[in-house]
Amino acid sequence: MSRQELFCITGFRIVTADLDRLVRFYSEVLGFAVQSEEHQIGQAEMALLGLSGSGLRQVLTLGQQTLSIDQFEHAGQPYPEGSDAASLWFQHLALVVTDIAEAYGCLRDAAPISLGGPQRLPASSGGVQAFKFRDPDGHPLEFLEFPQDNTPTAWRGRHPLPGQIGLGIDHSAISVADARVSAGYYRALGLQIGDRTLNEGPEQQRLDDLPDVMVEVVTMKPPEAPPHLELLGYRMQAGHEHAALQPNDVAATRIVWRGRAKELIRDPDGHLQQIETQEQSI
Repeated sequence: MSRQELFCITGFRIVTADLDRLVRFYSEVLGFAVQSEEHQIGQAEMALLGLSGSGLRQVLTLGQQTLSIDQFEHAGQPYPEGSDAASLWFQHLALVVTDIAEAYGCLRDAAPISLGGPQRLPASSGGVQAFKFRDPDGHPLEFLEFPQDNTPTAWRGRHPLPGQIGLGIDHSAISVADARVSAGYYRALGLQIGDRTLNEGPEQQRLDDLPDVMVEVVTMKPPEAPPHLELLGYRMQAGHEHAALQPNDVAATRIVWRGRAKELIRDPDGHLQQIETQEQSI
């Protein structure tokens, strides 16, 4: 075991060039609750990110999960054009809903990824209904409705809070070049391998808007969950590579973990993981 160890996900941080616009989308369209006022990102965290200047943060919640939206004085690159689900910078947040048709009907100012609306995946892929889309900045998101007879314990019997269309954030899924290598990397940090599926067929093709799709999905579970991490290893093509994302780039989503030591790390595909030592850090 390395000196670092991950115990749980405490939140997610996404980057925008227009904080007000993106906060409106997550609060008014997706029903996230806005927590207090926007505030300055502390200089210690800016130093950890390797960024100069200042940054603003607005904290939102969906159920028990926290999403922070960051805007930096020195803006980075916009979300890369031509991205698809196999691109190695791809990272989505999966929002659990109890009625995906209703949630889908609420979407506006969102660009669809999936074709033909929500897709019901076969039992071999979990039997869930899912729909992928992008927020106004290009960050990928997914609505996820579990079948009644196969709902994870954490979400069973729960109902959305007033004004919200989702129960919370189930996981963040990241595209990886080699699922075996990435699984080994996260196992060394204390996560355990959970379910493994090989998703393919017309439903997965419509969900990802990719031809001949075959994707290995590996669940990586921290000791305390949800949320958890999922690895997406697309086999039908090599994912688009990219220069290392900088923390102020729009595509540089950060999972925030409670861990043994405070640091910012990159996984084998460049995804950023921000580790705090507090139970909750916003």
